[in-house]
Amino acid sequence: MTLDIRRLTPTYGVAPQIDPSDLPALKAAGYVMVIDNRPDGELGSALGAMIGAEAMAKAAAELGLAFVSNPAMPGSFTPELVARQRAAIEAAGGPVFAYCASGNRSTVIWELVNAGRMPTDEMLEIAASHGYAHEQFRPLIGSFAR
Repeated sequence: MTLDIRRLTPTYGVAPQIDPSDLPALKAAGYVMVIDNRPDGELGSALGAMIGAEAMAKAAAELGLAFVSNPAMPGSFTPELVARQRAAIEAAGGPVFAYCASGNRSTVIWELVNAGRMPTDEMLEIAASHGYAHEQFRPLIGSFAR
């Protein structure tokens, strides 16, 4: 796997699925926390053992990186999921890196965390500049801004 960091902001980056060998590069890039937004159930058993939340948490801890598992099923962006992501980001004390299968879900969650805090148009432009077309999420982002 090739590490493909997409810095949405100076303090929040996303990427498609990573593995433990990517963690030193994330630390070197200044990230202090890694958030896994991919449910382990999406992974095959052999792959899951290598890159599932438990294996990633152990590898992150060995490097002194905080690790949070906040799995999001595709299309299932609940207030609880967003609240957990927001709490993790606020507790990080530095730049946060989040990943899922493609980085798409981690980007949507970032948009929902920032709904009402950043202009929706700006967030959608940032997402698009990193390859994520999210115009269809505009109503959802608006519902979290309330």
